Amino acid sequence: MIRSVRRVTLACVGATLASLTSLTACGTAQAPPAAHPALSTPRPTAPSSRPPTPRPTAPSSRPPTLAPGPTGLTPVFEHGSRTHGRTVALTFDADMTADQGPRAAAGERFDNPRLIATLRALKVPATVFMTGRWAEQYPAQARSIGRDPLFEIANHSYSHYAFTGDCYGLPTISQDRMRADVERAYAALRRAGVQEPMPYFRFPGGCYDQRALKALAPADVTAVQWDVVSGDAFATDADAVARQVLEKVRPGSVVVMHCTTSAAPATEEAVRTVVPELRRQGFRFVKVSELIGASAVPR
Repeated sequence: MIRSVRRVTLACVGATLASLTSLTACGTAQAPPAAHPALSTPRPTAPSSRPPTPRPTAPSSRPPTLAPGPTGLTPVFEHGSRTHGRTVALTFDADMTADQGPRAAAGERFDNPRLIATLRALKVPATVFMTGRWAEQYPAQARSIGRDPLFEIANHSYSHYAFTGDCYGLPTISQDRMRADVERAYAALRRAGVQEPMPYFRFPGGCYDQRALKALAPADVTAVQWDVVSGDAFATDADAVARQVLEKVRPGSVVVMHCTTSAAPATEEAVRTVVPELRRQGFRFVKVSELIGASAVPR
């Protein structure tokens, strides 16, 4: 079996096994091999002197996705065009594993209301990759985020179990349960009141391989990774998180951050530094759907 696993490399060194199961992506994943065209970055659009115009989308129409590759594998999106405007997408993983209910009942905060309030105050569009278990724990918040036009909610699995082996201590889900786990997450999001979750999926831990991409192909989703690691996982130094983002952002970047107070306590403060500075540099914040819409070939 050919593995093209995306690995997280930052900010998890000192985490305990229990902490690792509560957070998805903490680093940059390894690029898939060129032998699998379905894993390659979408072809950039032609250079333009003007920023990209979002594709008009009727309320009942399907959001933009990438077409599967020649082998039928789930397509993977890492970043948008580098030449089609200074856009950047902030993404936040709302992580909670299926067995962490007792920890939440004991007072551990897997949510981050201050972060969402700050994004609203700063008027920053964002994409939240939400686990089904998180939506079940915080249904009012899931519903509020899902109904706010500033945000879009995408799928981060139900269980937050890994889709490959050896993924930062996360429990592993079997191949025959992968699609069902994704569908269960969509069901949980809708029960919480998220009416239109996006057809985008982020692998727990950022870990995937060809087997996982094949298993999810019938779900007709676009897998969304990233090209900028914020380093907010387990970080307590907000300035360090902000510096890391500002040093690595390029036009079309997808930044991975977290919406989990207990495991990413510095994120909200870092966002208050990152947003005005990137705007000063001429960047425009967009949702992932806009980046994909500007990159996707019509299906």
